[in-house]
Amino acid sequence: MSGFDGKNFIGGEWRPAASGRTFEQRNPAFLHEVTGTFADSSADDVGAAIAAARAAYPAWRALSPLNRKSYLDRALRAMIERRDEIASVITRENGKALREARTEVDSAIKEMDYQIAEGVRLCGQTVPVDVGGTLAYSTREALGPVAIVTPWNFPLNVPCRKCTPALMAGNTVVFKPASLTPRTGLMFTELLAESGLPPGVVNCVTGAGGSVGAALVSDARIKAVSFTGSTPVGKSIQLAAARNLTPAQLELGGKNPAIVLPDADLELAVAEIVKGAFACSGQWCTSTSRVIVLEEIAAELTGRIVEAARAISVCDGANEDCGMGPVCGARQKADILEHIAKGRAEGARLLIGGTALDGDDYDHGCFIAPTVFDHVTPSMTIAREEIFGPVLAIITVSSFDEAVEVANGVAYGLSSSIFTNDLRRALTYMERAEVGLAHVNLMTALKEPQLAFGGVKDSGAGLPEAGSSGIEFFTRHKVCYVKYR
Repeated sequence: MSGFDGKNFIGGEWRPAASGRTFEQRNPAFLHEVTGTFADSSADDVGAAIAAARAAYPAWRALSPLNRKSYLDRALRAMIERRDEIASVITRENGKALREARTEVDSAIKEMDYQIAEGVRLCGQTVPVDVGGTLAYSTREALGPVAIVTPWNFPLNVPCRKCTPALMAGNTVVFKPASLTPRTGLMFTELLAESGLPPGVVNCVTGAGGSVGAALVSDARIKAVSFTGSTPVGKSIQLAAARNLTPAQLELGGKNPAIVLPDADLELAVAEIVKGAFACSGQWCTSTSRVIVLEEIAAELTGRIVEAARAISVCDGANEDCGMGPVCGARQKADILEHIAKGRAEGARLLIGGTALDGDDYDHGCFIAPTVFDHVTPSMTIAREEIFGPVLAIITVSSFDEAVEVANGVAYGLSSSIFTNDLRRALTYMERAEVGLAHVNLMTALKEPQLAFGGVKDSGAGLPEAGSSGIEFFTRHKVCYVKYR
């Protein structure tokens, strides 16, 4: 992959940034390895992409959903054929284990397949009205050029989840992939381009969020913004979009709890918690970052979690036997270590990990040991702030009600789990959980493409993505009354 020359895709052409500037992307397992150079774009490139999307919009909107489907079906088939190639690129850019990268491609395929079908099912309503001889009906219409801004932790799955419904609804797209994983974003763009999409229907611009992203979301020609990323950036995007009354769909951070009650199957709970906490090095927005356990089983559960964390093999994600790869870049590594230091300084007890890994296998990359704290209180930084890394905080409580209070007692509300065989308590928690996704006896990160995905509180705003609401966000409602006699 070294030597790859990544360009923007604007108006059906691959072109460098208008300024000629580029930036490098490095493999987080081997920071000396430059995986490619990419267009370091500016507002000029964003303007050109939006102009191309505007020009392509009338003809694309005029196509029937089945005609639009034919293009996306070809891109989907190509994604299936190139599964392993794409997964390899994801691992080299993001660091996640190759098996996790393959799973991401498989999930993207499911997301794309489902949203293509949703576009064919995009229907209005006919309803009876008081006025005689009148047909009344509603339709759903495309918006125009839309902005898609995606994260580095799922650099293929999230673009599929956002771009597919946008396109199937008849919109054109300006897509900005994360700067840590630009090659994956360009591969997705390439799949769409090679399907024969008309020029300007999909455009991809790489570069820094502060310049490219800001110019994109604040442009009045953009008719909707869909963003996945951190809460502070999401809030700034919502403010910028609001100046033009542009709808924003924001999927943001999380501080996801797993409650464990005394009657739980501890073997199941440990397996799901450890998977949710350390898969993809804890860099899912739905990763399990807090365990809230009742005191009578706290010691046993904690011991089992530490034992399972100790068994995780940390290495280059390209190794087939990798249990956990590096975190995604030097800045991410530094931020995680800073949170770990705060946990220790505030009095949490470090049980395992807590350091960057060193030695011949680790010195060249961004490796952090799976980390578990106990003696954590709800007021501690590691219990309140999103860390986005392989760090798990165990909080002990004395009752079910206290567990629910602690679970809800953070600014975030994305996902949660409870482990119990008590149906009454399970359903009570489902009712009281202040989250967008709630699970019983499953990890916090589980989701399916046919259901909506989004958070509440500081974890999201606007219509959630995926499911039927994913395509609804990219449409507007129109109601028509036709007097025929």
